Amino acid sequence: MVNLNDKRKIWMVDTTLRDGEQAPGVVFHTHEKREIARALDRIGIDEIEVGIPAMGDGACQDIRGIVQMNLSCILSSWCRAAREDIEAAAACNTAGVHISFPTSSLLLKTFDKDEAWVMDSLERLVGVARKYFDRVSVGAQDATRTRRDFLYGFARLAFEAGADRLRIADTVGMISPLMVMKTMTDLVCQVPDLDIEFHGHNDLGMATANAVTAVDAGASSLSVTVNGLGERAGNAPLEEVAMALFEVGGYGATLDFSQMTDLCCLVAKASGREIPGSKPIVGKNVFCHESGIHCSGLLKDAASYQLFQPERVGKEACEYVIGYHSGSAAICHVLEKQGVFIDKAAARRLIPLVRQKARRQKRLLTPLELAELYHQFWKLSCPV
Repeated sequence: MVNLNDKRKIWMVDTTLRDGEQAPGVVFHTHEKREIARALDRIGIDEIEVGIPAMGDGACQDIRGIVQMNLSCILSSWCRAAREDIEAAAACNTAGVHISFPTSSLLLKTFDKDEAWVMDSLERLVGVARKYFDRVSVGAQDATRTRRDFLYGFARLAFEAGADRLRIADTVGMISPLMVMKTMTDLVCQVPDLDIEFHGHNDLGMATANAVTAVDAGASSLSVTVNGLGERAGNAPLEEVAMALFEVGGYGATLDFSQMTDLCCLVAKASGREIPGSKPIVGKNVFCHESGIHCSGLLKDAASYQLFQPERVGKEACEYVIGYHSGSAAICHVLEKQGVFIDKAAARRLIPLVRQKARRQKRLLTPLELAELYHQFWKLSCPV
């Protein structure tokens, strides 16, 4: 098992423009694709999977347009296990290509193929791709439901054929962190000189945990999407995985987190998928505090109830809101922002009125409502 505190570089592959756009109803316009690619490059992403050339002329034109932007990151195209797909990708001039093979018995039956076809095609198509591309990645689609011996054989042949990287896809999001640890550890032992990438879906809500575990188990690359955008419940979210690995986990990266919120908002707007308030890392509620105990602690030490500061991901300062659970410290703080200065004793006397109003309205009080409540209380307490 890999030391959890190692500082090795983890290669981040963003597939928002490919797998992200496969989310139902999501279509990126050409200018949106370029804006997203530029924003990803700006934060320091290592590689962008820019699209599927086999989708036709429109997709190819978009891919070539992004190639012509001369971004700093590597650009790659996604292909099925077919020579014509690879040749279409070569015409798009991306530096890299990813070739996806169905490997589980379920998908092989669906595709009307067998394991022998996979192995024959793998060796042949990697050879074809090596003629056109600087980087060749191959993928085991539905790897987590693939027969183990076959998966290991697929990995060994991928390396022998000249692939630079093997993508292990949890295509239906069925694996758990413990299973990821076992699978990735065994794969790294099978092909220690081949880069292993993990591509996780979020059907059981474990994509982030699985991606982080894959790295802990020895994976050197991860496939992610901004906001976790993708089919069904989506993919492993770039912003969550990156923060867990690089800001907290200590792995090496060069990402500029200060632009993360802008990137997530850009993709949210382009995809028509709003960011939920409770979305980890960039949701509006992540830095919003009501609880009296939490607010009191945060006003004394910003690290007391906040893992990282909002400025780290490009947000403004923490927001203290007044509601049913508020305490005297937050009441004093919010009133002070409006030029009303009271002591803790006076604030404590306001608490029952605040709770009563919040309970009746079933929502937070606005700062103006709090100030009005205070003035009403003051008039009642100090009649002329």
